[in-house]
Amino acid sequence: MNIKKISIAFILMGAVSFSCTDGFEEVNTDPNKIEKISPGTLLNPILYSVSTFNTTKSDDFTFNIMQVALPYPSVSGGVHRYDISETAGNSTWNNYYRWLNNVKEMKAAAIAASDVNYEAVAITLNAWIYSQLTDCFGDVPMDEAVRGDEGIFQPAFNTQQEIYTKILADLDRANTLFDPTKPMIFGSDLLYSNTADDVKDGKNIKKWRMFCNSLHLRLLLRVSKRTEMNSFAKMTEMINDPVKYPVFTKNDESAIIKISGVGANVSPWGRAIDFTTFRAGAAFFIDNLNAFNDPRRAVFNTQAKSKDGKTTIGYKGIPSAYTGSDSQFDYQPSNLNIALVTAPMVSVIMTYAEVEFIKAELAQRGILGSDAKTHYQNGVKAAIEQWNAVLPAGYFENEATAYDGTLERIMLQKYYALYFNDYQQWFEYRRTGFPVLPKTDAMLNDQNVPVRFEYPIVVQTNNPENYARAVESMGGDEINTKVWWEK
Repeated sequence: MNIKKISIAFILMGAVSFSCTDGFEEVNTDPNKIEKISPGTLLNPILYSVSTFNTTKSDDFTFNIMQVALPYPSVSGGVHRYDISETAGNSTWNNYYRWLNNVKEMKAAAIAASDVNYEAVAITLNAWIYSQLTDCFGDVPMDEAVRGDEGIFQPAFNTQQEIYTKILADLDRANTLFDPTKPMIFGSDLLYSNTADDVKDGKNIKKWRMFCNSLHLRLLLRVSKRTEMNSFAKMTEMINDPVKYPVFTKNDESAIIKISGVGANVSPWGRAIDFTTFRAGAAFFIDNLNAFNDPRRAVFNTQAKSKDGKTTIGYKGIPSAYTGSDSQFDYQPSNLNIALVTAPMVSVIMTYAEVEFIKAELAQRGILGSDAKTHYQNGVKAAIEQWNAVLPAGYFENEATAYDGTLERIMLQKYYALYFNDYQQWFEYRRTGFPVLPKTDAMLNDQNVPVRFEYPIVVQTNNPENYARAVESMGGDEINTKVWWEK
């Protein structure tokens, strides 16, 4: 049930104590009753619910498929062995559409209130969620989606190209709407706050605008393989004009939800212990951090122990999709750090580090005239400091971390910068093929990383004609059916 419907339900419940006619007119004209929902009422539930859902999916899907962590013991099967069920994407489909409906209502409320900042925020959130949705599935309903109130229950699908064309244009427009001279008056803002300091000189609105443009860069890069999108020219225009297109320039501008643990702002893990129970750190993830001599090891993982648990033996994981029995490991492997999901904690949407890695890639490709090495090092430093760790002296003198001029080196560090950031590691791997992940004989799917979720069965049964058209357009409904920007 969306928030607007909940509000209406409470109003209706409050009316049941009256008879069918007595006081009816008074109840329906009472100026103290809420007749219209404000955009601010919708903002925080959208931010919290979508970001925390994404954080949980980063854990139970991205960590497994991208060799960050895995279930342990694990006799057979599992996402880390590319054993992807046909229902794997159901919660993603359902949650994103649920909150897209509320984003739609937020935008309508903002327009009704003539509030350009909330309208721009709603447009930004809509682009963010639709990009996640289409990158998980490919073609999805957009133009006719979330229009059940108009009697549209079998929405047509839009192609991914249509979706990206729309949301990129929307982000361009949102950038022009933000007005820091007009404060966001409809309540607090979970992402960028509305404290006296944050609203001074429109600071929070400026940060929202930076998020809008930083997201624009992410999505332009995502579709850059499709030359018809002319992504590199637009990205160059944006980066070369920071006044017109401000983006993140430091960590405290990043789009990161701070989960305090106070009130309703709680960890999505009802029991933090569930995050670490029957889990192990993946060898690929930890071995690289060891090679980097990286301070994030202690933030992300616990130390391994001897089989009897009496002696710590440093940071040591186990291979994803390992073959053989669990008895082959004569140690207790490193686990995930429970503090990551214990409030106060964070839920990552997009970071300054990612912006620097985008610039590093463009410079490495010769698109930007700036120095790729500088952007690479800025990205690494920001990614480390984002987790309250300190970049060690001489970090870039290490052969494993020094910039070597390759896209592979940039993407390896970007992989760590995207840690716990919804599906982004998976999306970027599909775009570039980096980092190069180890393979084992126990991997299914011919040892190929799956590239999408299958459409939910309910879509096939309740919207069969439009589903069939989408499958024909996509070239199939399988986990190996590449989406448009991958082809």
